[in-house]
Amino acid sequence: MTGFDRARIEAAVAEILAAIGEDPSRPGLASTPSRVADAYAEFFAGVGVDASAELGEPVPLETARAETVIVRDIAFRSVCEHHLLPFLGVAHVAYLPGEAVVGLGRIPRVIDALAARPQIQERLTEQIADAIEQGAGAQGVLVVLDASHACVTTRGSRQTESTTVTVAARGAYTEPAARAELMALIGSGVS
Repeated sequence: MTGFDRARIEAAVAEILAAIGEDPSRPGLASTPSRVADAYAEFFAGVGVDASAELGEPVPLETARAETVIVRDIAFRSVCEHHLLPFLGVAHVAYLPGEAVVGLGRIPRVIDALAARPQIQERLTEQIADAIEQGAGAQGVLVVLDASHACVTTRGSRQTESTTVTVAARGAYTEPAARAELMALIGSGVS
């Protein structure tokens, strides 16, 4: 990851611990700055990554007709840029291939690359749709994210069962009937 400064993160975490009145050198906290730096290296590994490139080379279709591809229940995690607290959820992605398809395992990679940076769910949903539309040459894309935000569940209103759903549609899937059909197909897999 370019720009990742482990030493600065460790120093900043030690300063935060001191600022809340803790002793950053006490046995239980002595390794915390290093642990937080490890976590941040993972949480923010998507900073500067071209998410569309995660799709790889699309595979040309052998027939002229393409049907909808849906990948449901893709687990993701991100970090809210407002509070630096995690949000966890599932993504559902539908796309209408143009002249080619992408590997199904590539779609979670796009989501991971975009989620692994300071984010807000609304922007993350839009970025996933854009990356798949552009990277796959898709004729239509629908992205639905359903996530639980620690900034809502653990502080403030403390709504522990609350989730947030965001939707982004592109191309053919902006048409209401097509979008409704996909939403029904996505929802039919929810237990």
